[in-house]
Amino acid sequence: MKLHLTTAFPVFIAFAVCFQSHAQTSYTLQKALQTAKNNNPVLKTEQYNVEIAQTDVISAKLRPNLNLNNQLLQLGQPSHFPANSNWYNGKNQQIWWQLTKPFQVAGQRKYKVEVANKNVAFAQRKYAETERELFSQVAAKWMEVWTAQKQLDILQTAKDNIDSLVITNKLRFKNQVITETDLFRTELLAKQYGIQYKTSRQELINRQKELKFLLGTQDSVSIDPDDAFLFAIPTDLDSLLSQSLQNRSDIQAAKSLLDVSESNIKLQKSLAVPQPELGVIYNPQNTIQYFGIYATIDLPFFNRNQGEIKKSYLLEKQAEQNITTIQTQLQTEISTAFASYDLQRKNIENFKTVLSQSETILDNVKYAYLKGGTTIIDFLEAQRSWLETQQQYYNALQQYRESYIQLLYATGLINQLAQ
Repeated sequence: MKLHLTTAFPVFIAFAVCFQSHAQTSYTLQKALQTAKNNNPVLKTEQYNVEIAQTDVISAKLRPNLNLNNQLLQLGQPSHFPANSNWYNGKNQQIWWQLTKPFQVAGQRKYKVEVANKNVAFAQRKYAETERELFSQVAAKWMEVWTAQKQLDILQTAKDNIDSLVITNKLRFKNQVITETDLFRTELLAKQYGIQYKTSRQELINRQKELKFLLGTQDSVSIDPDDAFLFAIPTDLDSLLSQSLQNRSDIQAAKSLLDVSESNIKLQKSLAVPQPELGVIYNPQNTIQYFGIYATIDLPFFNRNQGEIKKSYLLEKQAEQNITTIQTQLQTEISTAFASYDLQRKNIENFKTVLSQSETILDNVKYAYLKGGTTIIDFLEAQRSWLETQQQYYNALQQYRESYIQLLYATGLINQLAQ
């Protein structure tokens, strides 16, 4: 049975639409953060730093290898050879076999392992800080997509509204109810909205592609425009500061670095103690068997690891200063983020009344215009005012949500949102 072309085309379109809807995923903010946590290419690269640090633990646990030394002395003058002997006769040779092993003393191996383990903890904390920075970028990009989507929706509503009026006014002009100027004014505004709509749609597509990269996904992405992404945040500033000083990833990374520095001081001090090397000797001399022991140790008259010890103390002071700096920076960031968040939240509450009033005014003016009770000028002014109010409201809502995300980032709670 052959499928007619007129029948096949709608079927093909239906399959294409179904495939596209399947390939495109809608993301809430939390889902976007979780997806980036698992798939972002930058994070995948950073994950190797933790594994690399773990290999240092393996190296630190390894004990020094045995050293095998061989020496051969050959009697060089044949005139001194014993009777009936040749070059390869053992009576004309002295052989030296030495097997020794260095010994780590003064807790050198213990402190190497300790430093390596703390470096792993530091790498993990640093990775968490990398996550926090990435989540901030993902959330900001998610908000850009949300903003572009809202702007497109507003323009779509305005465009549909004015397009329907164009159709109505064409009929009214045909029936000589309105003038040609009124029709042209309506069509002009419709064309302006059409241009703005196309620009806004391209802006949305561009932001979606950028979000797609950050998420590390191959599918087309869209966002859930109704996601409020509310997350439990302490309502007072002191609680936020206290919680953040304990849990924010950069503070934890700085504290881990201080732990590394403290252990490194102990390691460098232990390395100032000479490392002995002990072993046994087997030394056949002219076929006569000799056995002995071997022991060596460097004498610390000049090198007592003074430079590395001093450096370890300076690294500790640097780590302490880094913690102080981050704590001061954290307090500033949270204070400003909380103040901005509180202000934008109040602005949104105040905007709701204005938004409702603009809706009512537009409906009333449109009804009056269609009934002949007002001019096209009044209606177009009301339409522009409605659009401006809508855009101002969503700009305010955008600023509120961005301040909310900034507060999550500043407090470190954005990492918990991605769990």
